[in-house]
Amino acid sequence: MAWIFWIILPLAGLTLGWTIRWLYARFQLTASEQSAERIKQDAIKEAEAKKKEILLEAKEQVIRERNQQERETRERRAELQRYERRVLQKEESIDKKNAQIERTEQALAEKERAFKERENTLDKEEERYRAELERISGLSAGEAKALIIQDLENEARHDAQALINKIEQEANLAGEKKARDILVSTIQRLATDITGEVTVTTVTLPNDEMKGRIIGREGRNIRTLETLTGVDIIIDDTPEAVVISCFDPVRREIAKVSLERLIIDGRIHPARIEEIVTKVTRDISQKIFEEGEKVLFDLGIHNISQDAIRALGRLYFRSSYGQNVLYHSKEVAVIAGILASEIGCNRDLARRAALLHDIGKGVESDSDLNHAEIGMEMVRKMGEDARVINAVGSHHNDIEPSCIESVLVQIADAISAARPGARRETMDNYVKRLENLENIATGFTGVDTAFAIQAGRELRILVNNDTISEEQSKDLAKRIAKKIESDLHYPGRIRVTIIREVRIVEYAR
Repeated sequence: MAWIFWIILPLAGLTLGWTIRWLYARFQLTASEQSAERIKQDAIKEAEAKKKEILLEAKEQVIRERNQQERETRERRAELQRYERRVLQKEESIDKKNAQIERTEQALAEKERAFKERENTLDKEEERYRAELERISGLSAGEAKALIIQDLENEARHDAQALINKIEQEANLAGEKKARDILVSTIQRLATDITGEVTVTTVTLPNDEMKGRIIGREGRNIRTLETLTGVDIIIDDTPEAVVISCFDPVRREIAKVSLERLIIDGRIHPARIEEIVTKVTRDISQKIFEEGEKVLFDLGIHNISQDAIRALGRLYFRSSYGQNVLYHSKEVAVIAGILASEIGCNRDLARRAALLHDIGKGVESDSDLNHAEIGMEMVRKMGEDARVINAVGSHHNDIEPSCIESVLVQIADAISAARPGARRETMDNYVKRLENLENIATGFTGVDTAFAIQAGRELRILVNNDTISEEQSKDLAKRIAKKIESDLHYPGRIRVTIIREVRIVEYAR
């Protein structure tokens, strides 16, 4: 029996454990179902609340849109009303203007009738007065007209004489222009204060430390270089650059080349500076001679002395208003040769005289003579032809030209100096020259405005049609051209154009 108990007892325990687990699982399932039901109810409630909220927002949106449409409708209606009022006002204004125009037309028609009647009356009175004047004066209309024309002719002759006197006064003022020419030539040749762009040269440095090496200990290097070359070396705050200043372009070139070679060599001390300057001076002297020989070879000119060749070569380092003087002399020789061939005179003599016309600028001289006089004396010592001597001395009219070759040199010199692009000037001087041209024109009565165009080679002037007649325009153009000639210094010629109903053209030569 005992063994049955031990068998039944575990079975009962096992059965009881399974029963308890089943009951617990059943309890858990019931709790889960209840929780799911609660979640479902909560979700339904939340969905209904959100549905109500969405419906309310939709109603509010519809109300807002309806209010906006009503507001826009009211605004459009108000704008249409304003536009309608403006249209009505314009219609009323147009009606008033039409009525006023009709009244004005009627008044004008009445005035026109009155004017015609008055004109007829005046014509009758004029006929009566003319007959009375003929009776009193004892002259016919033709005789009276001839008398008036004679008086006008006498008055015109008086005005012409006054104009001649004015032209003579302006010719006297032209002496000032000649004085400026002499001054410019003197500045180019002598050691005086002249413009910076003619007397200075800039040398570029690899770095700013090189400035200290150029100066040297206690300034020994820069003093040696300035003493040997005869220039002034300016070292300022300009980055990586020094300025060489000297009136003599050959000395300036020697200093420039010497300094560039010293910078490349790197050994900068007094002994090395003296060696480099000596070598560069020798090289530049050789270059001067080679440039002189080269231009003579290009032009086919022979039998020129060594001193004259060097004087020509020195022109390679000299400029006049930015134009290289040696190239200018060569160009003048070519132009003079062409002109001589065209008119049938001595071409070789004209080219020779033209090449030597500025040789005085290349002569080292402390004389107070100008370059034309110095050049004339030099070619005289060279034994040149008398016509060449006269052409050199007269190319600036210091003496009278005595032959056709001298005149050709003057013409070729003017063509070379005045052709477009031959010479340059600073921007300030260029702008000032254009302003002076315009100011001269606007200073005359009747001129509305003036424009300097084509780099100052043409002056276009707009005049007042009511103040200036066509005949007065011609006289105005001449007076402005004369004023430009007397007051301004310029190469070539300036075209003066008066623009009114027609264009009147005069040239300031």
